[in-house]
Parts: sequence; structure tokens; C-alpha cells
Amino acid sequence: MDLPIASGMPEALKGMKVLDCSQILAGPFCSMLLADMGADVVKIEKPTGGDDTRRMGPPFVEGESAAFLAMNRNKRSAVLNFKEAGGVEAMKRLVKGADVVIENYRSGVMDRLGLGYETLSEINPGIIYCSISGFGRTGPYAKRAGFDLVAQGMSGLMSFTGVPGSPPVKVGVPIADMNAGMFATYGILTAYINRLKSGKGQYLEVSLLEAALAYTVWESSSFFVTGNVPGPLGSAHRLSAPYQALRTSDGFINIGAPNQSNFERLCRALGRDELIDRDEYRDNANRLENREQLERDLEETMTQQPRSHWLEVLEEAGVPAGPILDMGEVWSDPQVVDRGMDATVEHPTAGTVHNIGLGAKLYGTPGKIYGPAPLLGQHTKEVLKSAGYSDSEVSDLIESEAAGAPAE
Repeated sequence: MDLPIASGMPEALKGMKVLDCSQILAGPFCSMLLADMGADVVKIEKPTGGDDTRRMGPPFVEGESAAFLAMNRNKRSAVLNFKEAGGVEAMKRLVKGADVVIENYRSGVMDRLGLGYETLSEINPGIIYCSISGFGRTGPYAKRAGFDLVAQGMSGLMSFTGVPGSPPVKVGVPIADMNAGMFATYGILTAYINRLKSGKGQYLEVSLLEAALAYTVWESSSFFVTGNVPGPLGSAHRLSAPYQALRTSDGFINIGAPNQSNFERLCRALGRDELIDRDEYRDNANRLENREQLERDLEETMTQQPRSHWLEVLEEAGVPAGPILDMGEVWSDPQVVDRGMDATVEHPTAGTVHNIGLGAKLYGTPGKIYGPAPLLGQHTKEVLKSAGYSDSEVSDLIESEAAGAPAE
């Protein structure tokens, strides 16, 4: 089956209108996923510089960061000032025609602004209102600010990431933020399906702490059963062995031989058939108990040949294995290239911008990366006009600083 090639605008979520009042990562990642599948996402930004991500990390072009360009494709930008009555009123008028609101303000802020769920649901009973926060809207930590690093630490992730004896190590990507965005997308689509059946909108919330905690499946389940507190294992697996990075003569490769048939194939491919019959390796439980010795036995053989040799041997033997690539190697890998994961769009000031392609490939209604991240306030005028504002009213809002738009 050939990969889908979307022509025109994506169709799967065509007609869904999203007002995204969030910034940085979790919320924008959620709205990006919706936009990729055809939702009309309007990014509501503050007048003082917009989304903070515009200024985070190395700049791609003046005033825009590579991080912002990567996370905000396929969206429109409108600047509204919620400190001005006109900006709040404009948001309320936009909500009348919207399906979804996403926000990640501190708990209580949107209510104080008059833009909380109770208020907006009176304007539009079908609205799906998604709040993203560090710790959730209830509980003793509800009013605390939350960041990915804090959530990784408090969820336990950092207690078993790294190698034994190392200082605390966070997961290399902002996994609490990204998974919160995934849970937000899942929650919004679930609520949207329910609204299609019942006609009713609803409030939903996602927290970074719970999004990170959700990834501790093996560690939490083991703790519940045994009471033992898991620690870091490097690249090794907590439940299976061998399932880790192993050393060759010129570096490491990852090998997954977690079940008996794979383990036996691995031993035969290495020419170490005698390991199969050793009591300490006779089943997975014993291999886990003796994992460090097993690692030494396997590497005794594997360090005699380079990575390329073993990858070829293991592929022929049907043993799951793969190299450990850096980002330069990833983006030239033939599988990544073939799957279209390097997607480019043209930005009005940055030129050609590379994007990570779509992870979910629908074959009936495929998603598409069709537009670059917007300039700050690029679409303010057209968004306000779509809510019924006249040209003169839009000009008045901009002049009063309740809204903002780029200079002509």
C-alpha cells in the first residue's frame, strides 16, 4: 500500500474550529496535531511578544525561533489583549463559532478574566474547553506553576533514568509536555465525538505531572506488586533481558531479544550456542537476575567485530537490532527519508523550513503540513472579521491595543 499524499486541505477534522490560548509546548503541540488533520486553529497570542517560544532557543530568523516554527505550523495567529475589555469581548465573540478552547494559564486566571469554562459555556454550550496545567486544577499543588523538568522529577521518571550512581538525569526530550499534549488531543477528540452524539460540550483538563506519571507503567506496576523502588538501569529493560545497548568493536547497537526464541536466535547468530543451555540463562527470569553477567558474555563476542558486521548478521538471523543514530544520521536514514518524515514548507521570512512529518498516517483522509508557523498577529484582522467585526471596529480594537496586527 502506497503512503497517502494529501492534495488540498486535510479533510479528517475539516470544520473543527480551535481557539488556542496556550503557549510554549504542551498546548501548541496538541493544537498542531489537530491542525495537521484539518482543524482550523487560531493561535490567540498576547500583544507583548506573543508565545514565549518565539524567543526560545537559537533564532531561525529575526524574531522567530526554530522551536516556534516547528510547533506552530498550519495555524493562524491573532493578537488579543485580555487586559483590555475589548480583547476579552473579542474572545467571547470568537467562542460563539468555535468548537474547542485550549488554555494553559495558571489555575483561576481565565476565570478572573471572565473567560473560564462556566462563562464561555453559557455563550456556547457546545464548547469543548481544555485546560493544561502543571498539577491539575484541584489538589494541594493546584496553584503551583509546572514545567516539564519539575514534572519529570515529581513523577519518578528521573529516579530511574540514567545509569546506576549517576546524578539525576531527565529524559532527553520534554516528555511530560509532549505527553500532556497527546492526552489533551485524545481528550479533545473524545469529547468532540461525544458532542457529535449528544450535542453537549464539556470541560477537560490535563496535567504535566499525570502525563509524566502515565509513562511509568512498568515501574509503577512493579512497585505496586513488590514494594521495591526501581532505580536506573542505563539502556537495559526492567522486565526483559537481553534488551539493551551492547558494545561492539566500534560503538554500541541496540538488541532486543526479550523472549526465548529471540534469545536463542541471538546466541546462535553470535556463535555462542552454549549460552542457551546455561542454567543462569535458561529463561527470562534467570536472565534478568544475571543480566550483568549476560551482558559481559555477549559483549565478549560482540567486541570482536564492528557494528556494521553485527547489524548485518542479526538482521539475517531475524534478531531485532538497530544502530544508535545522532540527529545528523537520523535525517539521512533511508527509512526516515522514504516515509516522508522531513516535510518542508515556505515561510514568508525564514524561507524553507523543515518540519517533522506526521506520525499518524491516515489512508482515507490523510493529514498534511500545508502552512508555516504564522507571524505574530498575521491573521488578526481576518479572524476578527470572521466573528462579525467591521473594518472600522477592527481598526478601533487595534488602535485601543485590545488587539494587534503586523504593520501593513
